[in-house]
Amino acid sequence: MHSDADPRVLVVDDDPALADVVARYLRREGFEVEYAPDGATGLRIALDTLPDLVVLDLMMPGMDGFEVCRRLRLATDLPVVMLTALGEEDDRISGLDLGADDYVTKPFSPRELAARVRAVLRRAKGPGPGDPRSAAEPLSGGGIAIDTFAHEVRRSGELLTLTTKEYDLLVCFLANPGRAFRREELLETVWGWRIGDTSTVTVHVRRLREKIEDDPSQPRHLTTVRGVGYKWEA
Repeated sequence: MHSDADPRVLVVDDDPALADVVARYLRREGFEVEYAPDGATGLRIALDTLPDLVVLDLMMPGMDGFEVCRRLRLATDLPVVMLTALGEEDDRISGLDLGADDYVTKPFSPRELAARVRAVLRRAKGPGPGDPRSAAEPLSGGGIAIDTFAHEVRRSGELLTLTTKEYDLLVCFLANPGRAFRREELLETVWGWRIGDTSTVTVHVRRLREKIEDDPSQPRHLTTVRGVGYKWEA
């Protein structure tokens, strides 16, 4: 990831007018911005230059945002904020399933997008002092071992590949075994949102279960608390 003082953002959108507005606002907010007019170009630039974050429109002709996100996730853990149409919940869920970190629905204000970009970049840098995810001691339970210093997770000794959000969720659960978390609590703790779509949590819990449970459909450790949310059982 680029280490310059100004974070580098790649905007991938086939609407040049919208992309221009977004780029001008992000530059004014202190970001360095590059633009790609289609998915294939955006994917190439992202893999060649590794920006700090990608703003990705989902609905584009040719290679759409879903395919771009899927291919990015095969090669890198670059943070991705996706742009979706208002009311297209299935698109948002599909994008999150593919590994997008956040989403903004159209129409949106550039100010809102800039705030989401900053929040995702903060999370990508890791938790700060006082954050429940910043535990200094190794964590373990249910065959899972987390080295919080090395930022590594192993299951029965095998190294797992987790996204930033999946890692943060797992740390939150293992640091608080037996505690039932409401989805709204997880949304605020892990995503930094006091208001938001809790389906984001549901999607990431499902993806995490696929990596840590023997049978994700019948989880033994990351369990559902009916009417509340989730908890970790060793």
